Amino acid sequence: MNRNAFDVLTERGFIEQVTHEGLKDLMGKEKLTFYIGYDPTADSLTVGGFLTAMALGHMQRAGHRPVVLMGGGTGMIGDPTDKNEARRMMTVEEINRNVEGIRAQMSRFIDFSDGKAIMANNADWLLELNYVKFLREMGIHFSVNRMLAADCFKMRFERDQGLTFFELNYMVMQAYDFLELNRRYGCVLQVGGRDQWSNIIAGMELIRKVEGKDAYGMTFSLLTRADGEKMGKSMKGAIWLDANKTSPYEFFQYFRNTDDRDVEKYFKLLTFLELDDIKTHMADNINEAKSVLAYEITKLVHGQEAADNAKSAAAALFGGAGDDAAAPSTEFQAEDFNGGMEIAALLERTSLAPSRSEARRLVQQGGVVVAGEKVGDTAFRVTEELFKDGELMIKKGKKTFHKVKIK
Repeated sequence: MNRNAFDVLTERGFIEQVTHEGLKDLMGKEKLTFYIGYDPTADSLTVGGFLTAMALGHMQRAGHRPVVLMGGGTGMIGDPTDKNEARRMMTVEEINRNVEGIRAQMSRFIDFSDGKAIMANNADWLLELNYVKFLREMGIHFSVNRMLAADCFKMRFERDQGLTFFELNYMVMQAYDFLELNRRYGCVLQVGGRDQWSNIIAGMELIRKVEGKDAYGMTFSLLTRADGEKMGKSMKGAIWLDANKTSPYEFFQYFRNTDDRDVEKYFKLLTFLELDDIKTHMADNINEAKSVLAYEITKLVHGQEAADNAKSAAAALFGGAGDDAAAPSTEFQAEDFNGGMEIAALLERTSLAPSRSEARRLVQQGGVVVAGEKVGDTAFRVTEELFKDGELMIKKGKKTFHKVKIK
């Protein structure tokens, strides 16, 4: 028999809260159908969403059946949870495109063959609801006082930002999702990030009131760095699972540059390596452990070939071998370098520095190398003559490389 998934998730640091103390025993005795919902605000998940996908993977390996619910219906409103203001309303076309993008990504981590997992879309039932009938059958089970006491809503009122009736419906609709999945697939457990706690509780209570059945909830810890910040941001912004948004090389390098204090945690949360293997890697040189971490995560997200290429490119760049095909790059017109471009301007335009003042500080500190030569003068200008075959490599610090190309 497979190990209790609850123990696996606990040992690896996933679980933050559970609604029932008996959930551990239940997960050891029965094969549960459980679900998680994804809000289609973009056509790709970030590494934050990747954490929840990994948790689903561990639970499926222990014999439980995941339902991955795409929010094609709730996305019409947008989740107000943990948001300071109302979200921009998306078009139906945007939502459908985003749903398809996330659907394709989830198939890399979850086995949907032979009914081992289910991909659902709440647009299938939410968009066809009769409003008056829905209010009569479901609305009577929700206390507005209790809903407004939820942290996600209370924060908006405390900041005098208000809450529309449109958004207030989100909790009701998500609770109805849980009920609908319980009826269709026997789903008894909802999992999600810590910000979904109030929504999970609402769905559990709705099932109990309407069906007279028990349902359960579990939340996962947020993916954070050692400095307390939310993980998943780089100088260029969010770290996406889509190779067109964050290249496999950039993805690899992001994890290759992990803070020493976070390496073991990310091994446990973002790879399927056994704990004994993780201990072995952690006993080795920390830099080698980081390379293994980056490779394993990149392989999961982008495939082995992309991981091999990213690792080879990084090794070549660090070793000065010049095999830089996978390095991130930015294209410019040749005219951009007529008379030369100020180094600070180039660093800003390639996102190697967030501002020109920060770029000048990097140069003054000796942290910038152009075409193999360290640049120490903020007045330095990059000219077309420095390019070789239309390409120029810039190095920032010890680990960050960027290729500049001329069209």
